[in-house]
Amino acid sequence: MRSRSNSGVRLDYYHRIVYRTILRHQDAVTGLLPASNLNDHAWVRDNLYSIMAVWGLSMAYKKNADLDEDRAKTYELEQSCVKLMRGLLNCMMQQLDKVEKFKHTQAPIDSLHAKYSSKTGQIVVKDNEWGHLQIDATSLFLLVLAQMTASGLQIVFNLDEVSFIQNLVFYIESAYCIPDYGIWERGDKTNHGLPELNASSIGLAKAALEAMNELDLFGARGGPASVIHVLADEAQKCQAVLQSMLPRESNSKEVDSSLLAVISFPSFAVDDPMLIKLTRDTIQDKLQGRYGCKRFLRDGYKTAKEDPSRLYYEPWELKRFEKIECEWPLFYCYLILDYCFQNDKEAVKEYAEQLEELLVTTDDGLRLVPEIYTVPAENVEQEYKEPGSQDRVAVGKLPFMWAQSLFIMGRLLQDNFLACGELDPLNRRLGSEKKPDVVVQVVVLAEDSSIQAKLQALDIPVQTIAEVAPIEVQPARVLSKLYAHLGRNQKLGLSGRQSRDVGILSTSKLYSLQDRIFAFTPQYFDYDESYLSNDVDLGMYCYAAALDYLRSTWKDIGRPTSVDTEEWYAMHDINLLCYYLKSHVAFLKETWFSSMLGRPTITYLVQSFMLVRRTRLAASIRAIIPSPFI
Repeated sequence: MRSRSNSGVRLDYYHRIVYRTILRHQDAVTGLLPASNLNDHAWVRDNLYSIMAVWGLSMAYKKNADLDEDRAKTYELEQSCVKLMRGLLNCMMQQLDKVEKFKHTQAPIDSLHAKYSSKTGQIVVKDNEWGHLQIDATSLFLLVLAQMTASGLQIVFNLDEVSFIQNLVFYIESAYCIPDYGIWERGDKTNHGLPELNASSIGLAKAALEAMNELDLFGARGGPASVIHVLADEAQKCQAVLQSMLPRESNSKEVDSSLLAVISFPSFAVDDPMLIKLTRDTIQDKLQGRYGCKRFLRDGYKTAKEDPSRLYYEPWELKRFEKIECEWPLFYCYLILDYCFQNDKEAVKEYAEQLEELLVTTDDGLRLVPEIYTVPAENVEQEYKEPGSQDRVAVGKLPFMWAQSLFIMGRLLQDNFLACGELDPLNRRLGSEKKPDVVVQVVVLAEDSSIQAKLQALDIPVQTIAEVAPIEVQPARVLSKLYAHLGRNQKLGLSGRQSRDVGILSTSKLYSLQDRIFAFTPQYFDYDESYLSNDVDLGMYCYAAALDYLRSTWKDIGRPTSVDTEEWYAMHDINLLCYYLKSHVAFLKETWFSSMLGRPTITYLVQSFMLVRRTRLAASIRAIIPSPFI
């Protein structure tokens, strides 16, 4: 009989920990993980983080298997991941009506539930009894689904499920402007039940949108119908808001340790290395202690001064929790993973040694991560006087499955059973790497041959729409209608995307649809749909502002005369149109993601009304593009 290799023995040790601390609790029917032996509530977020260690261990076995038994363990671990992910998918699909309503209302009462029964998969609290609107949890589900699918797991089985996932993308795409209850399920720090805009939720949504874009949910067995599509402009809006908020978490929270999951594993949602460093340094400076990191400043959860009978506090009452906030070893696990991805071995060793001192050893030798460390009631006054001077005691869940899972993943990385790329098959960790300069291509086309001839007389040689065949040029509103069809499913009662807006990132790509190739002009140049020409109130407001401007600035002899033409001025002002074109080019250079293949291409269509002042047209176009094609 062949003996086990050293690596096999070590993996068996991790398998024993994973089974004893995580898999033994997995429900045999639903695949979900309960909060404890006494509570069958299965939180979406906790389940996802807890199953990550199982996923990581399955990949470690797959590449280190030296016996048939190891290959069997690989398959079992993989299917445990699939079972949990499908369990969460089934729970969410039972709330199809909420997904559909939320796209219209974006109201907390219409949001997906944040937890379900681990025994039945049904809801465990009513809509108005919990802060269910937690965009980060739904986003984390999509992100983990994308990463696991990219690693080779088959989680989605049919096109109905694909339609549902596509609608989940639409569910989170407006995260940048939706206040929610956040990762700690409380919204405002005082726990009054007031949702607020949370950077952690926006960061997870951005990561999920980027990860899901162009992902085939059937893997190598899929086709065009099983591919998920995301408008890049929605992810960019999330990025803009996220970068403006960091290192702050929300209006009430100056900083939050949950942002470690945004700047590093699993999200890697921030592209700016300096902003990543600033956020990490702020967390370490303001929240880190001997026993882990505080969640946020003046957090009263599980402290000796907490009143369990009270649901919320007034803002001035939070001062009683200052300097005695509980510290979570969980965030040491995040920092270890963060430094593993940075390949900073000294920092990994430092935090691993600190975490080792916090672990609790069972009678049979298992090392468990406790939920939190708190200051005992008798030592609170001394801790007030000398912060950090008092020893703390472990309270809460033991083990805390969320933290236990991240701890195991960190150990697998440190022992070289896993490489960082295996936990990030979509290469999101490379988003902050220096990128080459983006070259924006601008294509100028004539509407017909007569316009082409007039432009030729101005020494601007261009092609007509007919001459660029097989590429078809369409206005942005056509792309909007195409996106509106995504995710529609009559059987499930899902209507697809509701917003009609498409941004410059979306119209700067070529699209292939049923063997036809399409290019789209920017939405601003879509004269039939532009809000400037359709919004009468806005038009009159701008017109009144122009009159006021004339009154205050006119210095010439005589009276200024404003003529309101039949067409809106912006549609005829070539300089203004070219100014917007130039702005679009600059915007694309700054925001074109490295994950987007090829170069961004703006298609600019010259129409007959633009030729009223041909000389202005020629000068304006040449000011931006030295030749018709760049």
